Amino acid sequence: MFQLIQYRKFRDTPSVRFFDITIDTSNARDLVVHQGPAVSPNDANDGCWQFYLHPHQEDNLLALAGGRTFYLVNFDWSVPYHMVRLDSQGDILRIPPGTFHRSVSDLHGSTVLNQAVRAESTTIEREFRVYNSGDIPRLLDITSAHAAPPVMHGFVDRPLPISALAVA
Repeated sequence: MFQLIQYRKFRDTPSVRFFDITIDTSNARDLVVHQGPAVSPNDANDGCWQFYLHPHQEDNLLALAGGRTFYLVNFDWSVPYHMVRLDSQGDILRIPPGTFHRSVSDLHGSTVLNQAVRAESTTIEREFRVYNSGDIPRLLDITSAHAAPPVMHGFVDRPLPISALAVA
């Protein structure tokens, strides 16, 4: 299952706060900048949602600026579909390997740091494949408008993004 990990504030000075955001096992860093309300990965030409799935990589995502909504699907979880809100100065979102995921940034975009944990034998090309939900019937069924709604995390006092509407 995914996790929301708190990090530690270790010092405050006038107008400055210091945090330890270390993921001890991380062996790769990705900085992902969305300009405007970007969707990653983009929808397919047929309108179906697309997802990433890393077979040999754990993501540990921290919003540095703005906010982003993550859509997570993992067929092995007792409830396979979740939406997680990630805001700057919030928790680190840990996504385990084998989890379909996509994200939508806020209107003004977002910047996210990923302290990934990649298997030594893998490559970036192998880990960053895109999967069209239209080609995976179970994924399409779980995320479609007629399916049960996802379990929501972190949306207290915050409206759902327009893009939260599932595919037809």
